[in-house]
Amino acid sequence: MNERELYIGIMSGTSLDGVDTALVAIQDDEIELIEHDFFSFPADLKSRVLNICIGQATHLPEIGEIDHELGHLFAEAALALVEKSNIDKQQIRAIGSHGQTVFHQPNSEKPFTMQLGDSNIIAAKTGITTVADFRRKDMALGGQGAPLVPAFHHTIFKVKDSSVVVLNIGGISNISVLKPKGDVVGYDTGPGNMLMDSWCQLNWNESYDKDASRAKQGKVIPELLEHFCQESYLYEPAPKSTGRELFNLPWLEKHLEGTHYSSEDVVRTLCEFTAVTICNEVTKFTIGPQPELLVCGGGAQNPLLMARIQSLLPNWTVAPTISKGVDSDYMEAMAFAWLAQRRMHNLPSNLPAVTGASRLASLGVIYFSD
Repeated sequence: MNERELYIGIMSGTSLDGVDTALVAIQDDEIELIEHDFFSFPADLKSRVLNICIGQATHLPEIGEIDHELGHLFAEAALALVEKSNIDKQQIRAIGSHGQTVFHQPNSEKPFTMQLGDSNIIAAKTGITTVADFRRKDMALGGQGAPLVPAFHHTIFKVKDSSVVVLNIGGISNISVLKPKGDVVGYDTGPGNMLMDSWCQLNWNESYDKDASRAKQGKVIPELLEHFCQESYLYEPAPKSTGRELFNLPWLEKHLEGTHYSSEDVVRTLCEFTAVTICNEVTKFTIGPQPELLVCGGGAQNPLLMARIQSLLPNWTVAPTISKGVDSDYMEAMAFAWLAQRRMHNLPSNLPAVTGASRLASLGVIYFSD
């Protein structure tokens, strides 16, 4: 049995609402969440990152400066977590930093993915060895570089005679399919909160639809929902992954050209679009008498979205991951702590059946603190 080690995971997702951090203890396949924290994104930095993500013109100095600022932001988030946990940082083996994805293009002639947040700064400022750049090794092996979290889900959730699907609803929605027999399956189903959040920001200057209060005032527009559902990404076979480079405000505005729908009806339709695209994929994996859908991410807090998912999956048990003892808000941060542990021990951490990579690999680059 390996000895117990402490790791920090840092996750900043496509929603850009803030930085999630998790301090975990890992011993073999036992993973315990010790402490967690949330670090808000400065409004100006969020706006500048968004501009890059949706393909607005930029320049190298701007990218370099954002990389620098994010490095300091992630370091400060890690140090705040250490202080909150009251643990000597010398006890922490490593930090796993996802970085901030600004563009993900796995299917082009020259595939690439770009995450910003200088890990040299994180390692130097915290004094803790940092592991980052998790996606590009998988892509170098012919994979999508995403999703990476299904391997973590496979470790912590046990499957008996029915399928278990772990659904993360962040800016994008992704699923990890754990079957009683056979390989793990995982991919991005389509939008999560991203389009709803963008619409709320544009129309009401609200970062998200709190308690679905706006959507509850509207009604689904059938012809608009059908139009959304014609997006070609939804019909591509897995492995596949997507992000803000596709599902963004310009995408939505293009679909709304020449229409005069109420803002509330649009956000209600976007909520339905998210629910339908998720459930269309989940139903493909109905195996056994008691299939379970375990939900994590910010979308798990949207009562209308959760109600619609349950309604569209009448034969499934739908519950938050906390029902299995795993905090739904910090699942991904925990996963990147686990990925760091795998890299520090040179253990494989991708699933070729999920990402499409040609082989198993230990993902991530190590940035030593000294």
